[in-house]
Amino acid sequence: MSDKYNHPLTTRYSSDEMSKIWSDITKFSTWRALWIALATAEKELGLPIEQKQIDQMKAKQFDIDFEYAKEQEKKLRHDVMSHIHTFGKACPDAAPIIHLGATSCFITDNTELTQIKKSLLEVQKKLVRVIDVLKNMVLKYKDMPTLGFTHYQPAQLTTVGKRASLWLQDFVFDLHQVDKLIEELPFRGVKGTTGTQASYLALFNNDSKKVKELDAKVAALMGFSKTIGVSGQTYTRKIDFMVCSVLSGIAQSANKMANDIRLLMNLREVEEPFGKNQVGSSAMAYKRNPMRSERVCSLARYVISLTANAAHTHATQWFERTLDDSANRRMTLPESFLGVDAILLIVTNVISGIVVWPHVINKRVMEALPFMATENILMACVKAGGNRQDLHEAIREHSMEAAKVMKEQGGECDLLDRIAKDASFKAVHSTLKDIVNPKLYVGRSPEQAAEFVEAEVSPVLKKHAGHLKDKGDVQLKV
Repeated sequence: MSDKYNHPLTTRYSSDEMSKIWSDITKFSTWRALWIALATAEKELGLPIEQKQIDQMKAKQFDIDFEYAKEQEKKLRHDVMSHIHTFGKACPDAAPIIHLGATSCFITDNTELTQIKKSLLEVQKKLVRVIDVLKNMVLKYKDMPTLGFTHYQPAQLTTVGKRASLWLQDFVFDLHQVDKLIEELPFRGVKGTTGTQASYLALFNNDSKKVKELDAKVAALMGFSKTIGVSGQTYTRKIDFMVCSVLSGIAQSANKMANDIRLLMNLREVEEPFGKNQVGSSAMAYKRNPMRSERVCSLARYVISLTANAAHTHATQWFERTLDDSANRRMTLPESFLGVDAILLIVTNVISGIVVWPHVINKRVMEALPFMATENILMACVKAGGNRQDLHEAIREHSMEAAKVMKEQGGECDLLDRIAKDASFKAVHSTLKDIVNPKLYVGRSPEQAAEFVEAEVSPVLKKHAGHLKDKGDVQLKV
């Protein structure tokens, strides 16, 4: 417990791995890693920097005096300068060359891009796990008929696995976007105060080639293969919007799936995992609420909203930079990733432990199927010599009466019994049960689900097989 606000994304929902990426320790040790990389590359390209200075910086990368930095920032009103002084105090020999030629955004922007890349890799890993458990659900239930809904009204039959394949497809699309973003994400690099690299040209006596080499060397030392082509003082905030858009896409997919599960739980066709001692309601002890799916929707709504924030931030930047993005991005970027991280953990937990109730599903199918089967019954009787128009009218009358019993009396569907007693339909009396076999009304649902997994899901899982080495159960904090 604390007498200060703690963010629920870190205390209740997200993983320790994602929280660590956006922690103060990671942020400020990455600042120091950038200063080390800059000095290392500058030394390699001929600037008068001694190895002992770099060694001293490396020795103190993680030994950060946060109290001193806090004091300095209070005095200087500048976070980067406060940490330059803090690092210099810890490395007195290196103090004269720390941040040589750089601007603050060399530190802040490159750190954020490093955090974004690490976070995307963490999202990629968890997204692959979601795809894997959903694939298992698709294949397990690909042949089980269930009632399809359009407008949340009974429609044609599908299968439980085919419906799950729709959820799966969305997440596969999301993974493709994450993969693309990881591959294309650039480093800001060493670009100078307004992106012209003028300070570095001054350091290297107008040697443009060395400045370009410096840019590439620092990027490589920080794990990036390319830097952004052009920049102002900051990298374009369009990148933040692109990142938040991909994360929003994942949140959208999860929200759609979780909403479906919530509706299916109301129908008692499926249930999300429910702990032995879990309480559904403080008042109604019998309740089993879709708490986890509701939490997914709640978090997803928040993540989706942050995309608009990133869009406005990019749209309102002035010329080479303004500082009105700074305070905003300190929240938007980490919260987008922490939110999606939490969502993926919950989704994996729900799908891994989801319970499907076949008898409930079949009961609902058999309430609707007789009405769907009437066209097949009509065709069979016409083939046997019946009058199409007379048979159509008879089916209409029987259907209306059967529906009336269901609606007015709360009775079960007796349409088949009515048809079985009507001599007009004697041609199908002996095969009536075969005609209303649910498997005859699911179309290619089983094949579609299996083909989709083989063609589009299995290759993705094979590509990312390394993420599936540790497939232990996902345990939620709460």
